Amino acid sequence: MHFLKINENGLYVDGTLGSGGHTLAMLKKGARVIAIDQDEEAIVRAKHRIKEELGEIPDNLTIVQKNHENIDIVLDALGIKSVDGILLDLGVSSEQLDSPERGFSFRFDAPLDMRMDTNLKVTAADLINGLTKDELVELFVTYGEVYKPLKIANAICEARTQKKIETTKELADIIASAYGRRWDRKIHPATQVFQALRIAVNNEYRSLERVLDVSVNYLKIGARIAVISFHSIEDRLVKVAFSENKLLLPVTRKPVTAGQDEIEANPRARSAKLRVAERIKHD
Repeated sequence: MHFLKINENGLYVDGTLGSGGHTLAMLKKGARVIAIDQDEEAIVRAKHRIKEELGEIPDNLTIVQKNHENIDIVLDALGIKSVDGILLDLGVSSEQLDSPERGFSFRFDAPLDMRMDTNLKVTAADLINGLTKDELVELFVTYGEVYKPLKIANAICEARTQKKIETTKELADIIASAYGRRWDRKIHPATQVFQALRIAVNNEYRSLERVLDVSVNYLKIGARIAVISFHSIEDRLVKVAFSENKLLLPVTRKPVTAGQDEIEANPRARSAKLRVAERIKHD
């Protein structure tokens, strides 16, 4: 909120509504908010939370079910030509991770799904069972910086000759077996593979690149865009986009990270990185 300089009567876009925390903070400062999320379940939860805290869905809030890469389509449809700030909180939400049936986490034995928008055609199971060994290796390296990608791809290809890999536990067990006994018990070896699959299923890098490109056109001079990312590839994409766009001036030379108090209250914040840029000139 500090970096976005939220002001009363300003117009802001929360490109990743999630559970509604950021949108609520903006609304409480008197701002008008356009909140976007592709996950229908997330929108239902956020509406419930906002109603609980504010007593109603306020008139200064508009919620749209879309992928944030379509921010231009959303704003154009609403007749909005410029905004005072844009926030993107990337990755998967805690609610999505904690919903077993969504298949994002191997903490639960559930179908390998991982679709943020359940209308998408391709699931994680489709990729795991349908891609060739070389395609799996490329996916693991590109989207997850996975350690020993070939070894894991070989293990997956061998396992699926016996039966289709259908659940999160099946895949996590295959990956753990491929690593053998020697792996850091603090971080399960399946973590990066699951990250890579989720990013591929939801086309997250393409979506991020597009929203970073088109959203700048809607920022007023002096308005800011803030992006919270959760792994090095995302952070690098944001850093490059901010530094290469001639209309923007990076506000944070280094990413802002969570303090110890916040990490203790919310352990998932430990990998969060916030970068902010300000629009300084017209086209």
